[in-house]
Amino acid sequence: MELVDSVLLTSAAIFLLLWWRYWSVNGGRRKNLPPGPPGWPLIGNLGQVILQKRHFIYVVRDYRKKYGPIFTMQMGQRTLVIVTSSELIHEALVQKGPLFASRPEDSPIRLLFSVGKCAINSAEYGPLWRTLRRNFATELINPRRIKECSWIRKWAVETHLKRLQDEASQVGFVEVMSNLRLTVCSILICLCFGAKICEDKIKNIESILKDVMMMTTPKLPDFLPILTPLFRRQLKEAKELRKKQLECLVPLVRSRRAFVENGENPNSEMVSPVGAAYIDSLFHLDLADRGRLREEELVTLVSEVINAGTDTSATTVEMVHAFKWMPVPGSPPDPSETFAFTVVMKNPLKAVILPREKNII
Repeated sequence: MELVDSVLLTSAAIFLLLWWRYWSVNGGRRKNLPPGPPGWPLIGNLGQVILQKRHFIYVVRDYRKKYGPIFTMQMGQRTLVIVTSSELIHEALVQKGPLFASRPEDSPIRLLFSVGKCAINSAEYGPLWRTLRRNFATELINPRRIKECSWIRKWAVETHLKRLQDEASQVGFVEVMSNLRLTVCSILICLCFGAKICEDKIKNIESILKDVMMMTTPKLPDFLPILTPLFRRQLKEAKELRKKQLECLVPLVRSRRAFVENGENPNSEMVSPVGAAYIDSLFHLDLADRGRLREEELVTLVSEVINAGTDTSATTVEMVHAFKWMPVPGSPPDPSETFAFTVVMKNPLKAVILPREKNII
């Protein structure tokens, strides 16, 4: 009986604490928010989303039909304002960018991997974010740097085609997505570290960073932070994964630093000249309130580039199956890289969603 009483008292205490947190956030003041679906006490619309057992985007699509292009959802202790109109998105992110530049509080797991929000995709709007973003734009994605790195893309494509030929001759078919992810990951590693490394190392890096991406996706404690103590096992797993990430990438950081500072290149992995790799610009970068970047912060900044580039490129290939390209009259396709950066602006692609075709065996 004492055990039952303890469980009931604990449950009641948790309920009261949740209710107090909910009331302190939502009940004390009236917010001028767009209308949205009514929610349940304490958890808001979180339970409705979970019970539908569908991807969140389909839930949003249904609510858009009922509530319009902008509506509010209460996901636990988080209030989400969903914007689905291109005009409203432009108004929020372009015309009123500074008003919407802040970021929500991160979970302990994401803080672990971002080293206290020391990453472009997690830093608060301010000097730190501007410095990181400016350095990224200058050292990695400006037209001059893209042109200088054309040899990396040429090398990666040649390696990719050879791998496909070898795989096709051995087993009679090729794994498109896995090979593509491997090739894109090798390009990004070379861009970030200036190094050509073996496929086994590339696969290990890709696997670990994919696990990092999955580990940092939103979970229940992100919406109900009071439940964080109940997910201690996840935090322990995150710390173990972070350790693996550091063990995997820190040696590359140290090898590149030795190459930049002393010209050391014992394994002949470093192929880009000094100053040509993204991490070279990070070695001497002074950040507001942080100073010079430590190894774990360097790993975080490089990891977000590799993860973002690998995942989006692989997803693009998947989306290609849903497109039917129609040539533009009087504008024949030009495969040269110079044209590749203007073709989207000159002749925008228009999606034509095709029905899935059944495989004929």
